[in-house]
Amino acid sequence: LALSLLFCIVHTSKHKAWGQAVQAENVTVLEGGTAQISCRLQNYDGSIVVIQNPRRQTLFFNGTRALKDDRFQMVLFTPRLVRITLTNVSVSDEGGFFCQLYTDDTHHQVATLSVVVPPEVPMVEVKTEAVEGGEVELTCVSPRSKPPATLRWVRDRREIAGVISQQENGKTVSVSNTIRIPVERKDNGAALSCEASHPALVGQKRVRHYSLDVHFAPTVKIIPPQGILREGDSLSLTCSVTGNPLPRDIQWSRVNDTLPERAEKTGNILLMSRLSQSHNGTYLCQAHNNYGRAADHYTLLVYETLSNVTSSAPGDPGAVVETHSAVPYAMIGGILALLVFTVICVLIVTIWCSVRQKGSYLTHEASGLDEHGEVQEAFLNGNDASQGKKEYLL
Repeated sequence: LALSLLFCIVHTSKHKAWGQAVQAENVTVLEGGTAQISCRLQNYDGSIVVIQNPRRQTLFFNGTRALKDDRFQMVLFTPRLVRITLTNVSVSDEGGFFCQLYTDDTHHQVATLSVVVPPEVPMVEVKTEAVEGGEVELTCVSPRSKPPATLRWVRDRREIAGVISQQENGKTVSVSNTIRIPVERKDNGAALSCEASHPALVGQKRVRHYSLDVHFAPTVKIIPPQGILREGDSLSLTCSVTGNPLPRDIQWSRVNDTLPERAEKTGNILLMSRLSQSHNGTYLCQAHNNYGRAADHYTLLVYETLSNVTSSAPGDPGAVVETHSAVPYAMIGGILALLVFTVICVLIVTIWCSVRQKGSYLTHEASGLDEHGEVQEAFLNGNDASQGKKEYLL
């Protein structure tokens, strides 16, 4: 495996024995990676060099393998540097590796191996079921990391505050983040995510996506066909049902009666062919799940007169769907209105003319009376007729 080092803390100290010295370097590596353990020598004169694991088992004696563990390999042995590698590192390998130099006095240095465990993609546990109008409790769990991972919940790019807890499992730590959020029907399918961050991920995150599963009672609505129906046509009613879980059993019935003989039920569709008065009635569509039940009704009225079919849908009592008939009622109504308007106009003109004619007669009659008065006055005064060019006749 390739060498995976996060950082290396070099701790150097010297022990002199007849002018010789040994140094050891601390190492930090990712779990599953490869660690290099080095012992540096100064003024080495060929004395015995021994490398031991944290359990003080000898791994190498002057470059010769002493422990049968193929994960350890001697990669370098020189008068200045002794280096071994350990592949597929686990937390159980963590501890101090001894670099020992045997002279008249035995001196050693310890190279401390630290193992970092990055978190896996966290898990989501549903503590309480999400029901419309209630609360859902969700727990994000990172079961194993070292050092402890950081968990946070996110919805719509906003963090949701939760309760964080940790539990040690040997050398690793389990971390959890629990949230409680209110839920409504509209929250069904809403996207949440739990993000785990850790120094070993170098700025990246391990993310678990979760969609809210909100349970709610069903809703039912009957959808009638569009357009105009005639007696003898076919009628198809569709029962639109929602709910979580979605009701599987949809029931069609007719109030106070059985369904017509020719009625066919196919899932959420009720089909009736060759409509007649025998199909009259109120039809019900019902559905239920563990959280409630719902129903909707549709009233169908079929008339024989003029082959009209009138139907009213729930929620719109005034809605009437009527077929075309043989009589153009709209045209007849327009003609009648025009005739009435014409008659009224004629009556108005007649009355106006009558009033004008009577006024003219009264004017002429008054003029005649004036002339008669002038003749009488002339006769009584004895005026000569030559004084005026007018001749008055009595």
